[in-house]
Amino acid sequence: MSNLDRQPALSACGGRGFVVAEPVRELLSPRTVKLGESTEVRRLLPNLGRRMVGAWCFVDHYGPDDIADEPGMQVAPHPHSGLQTVSWLHEGEVLHRDSEGSLATIRPRELGLMTSGRGISHSEESPRPHARFLHGAQLWVALPDAHRDVAPHFQHHAELPQVTAPGLTATVILGTLDTATSPGTAYTPIVGADLTLASGTETALPLDPDFEYAVLSMSGEAHVDGVPVLPGSMLYLGCGRTQLPLRATSDASLMLLGGEPFEEEIVMFWNWIGRSHDDIAQAREDWMNGSRFGDVKGYDGPPIPSPELPPTHLKPRGRVR
Repeated sequence: MSNLDRQPALSACGGRGFVVAEPVRELLSPRTVKLGESTEVRRLLPNLGRRMVGAWCFVDHYGPDDIADEPGMQVAPHPHSGLQTVSWLHEGEVLHRDSEGSLATIRPRELGLMTSGRGISHSEESPRPHARFLHGAQLWVALPDAHRDVAPHFQHHAELPQVTAPGLTATVILGTLDTATSPGTAYTPIVGADLTLASGTETALPLDPDFEYAVLSMSGEAHVDGVPVLPGSMLYLGCGRTQLPLRATSDASLMLLGGEPFEEEIVMFWNWIGRSHDDIAQAREDWMNGSRFGDVKGYDGPPIPSPELPPTHLKPRGRVR
């Protein structure tokens, strides 16, 4: 999924100055963003005061939307570089095409992982015909400098490992949780997991104290470390935790996101991640002149033009807490 904002901000992210080194309970409210003609998303990252969680740098939650009489997701070809996109569904299907020739239909609780590296373009659309409901999350992972120019590629994993406990099933999307490791390629120490809780469940999930964490609520009613987290909101948890208390007052679904704090300072604009304003300006020029990002074959429609880039040079700055 793309950031389709026509006036996106040039954002400085990363660096340990933004990291909270102790356990906290910081509830993040989403910002509503229109995505195409019929899809509206709730944007949790980047958020005012909270730009990243580990290498996770972008989180959109959407649905559940009734698209029975709607086109559903329709995102025309657009570019990415310097990041990985993670597509995760609870309901519906998304057809992925990219400039490397990949064609895949992503279904609920299957991993669609696109590593953009030095540059790729892709489209995403609801198949025709499609399921009545669409509900999921789109997330980005920043690539570290040593790997941000890696060759672009796409991975589709229909089977993923799970960690189970009474009333809890944790599907490991990316990285490692407890003893289970996702087959998706990760370039930093990271974890992403889908947590399904049965009503009445009270349990604790093991965590790595060196990671910072956040939990996104997808559906249902759950308390995370005693804090009620409503669907479409996210609780930032900081670092230093060895376990995470969870309690479900109804059947509930959550997403656990975490990783080692991302030490590098990065610059984000539209669908690109760089290390400077010049990196972003070059990516925009390459997209607009048709070089570097390739063509998406088979999509019925033109690619999305880039928004104008603000002229000022942005220097990443951190904060200490």
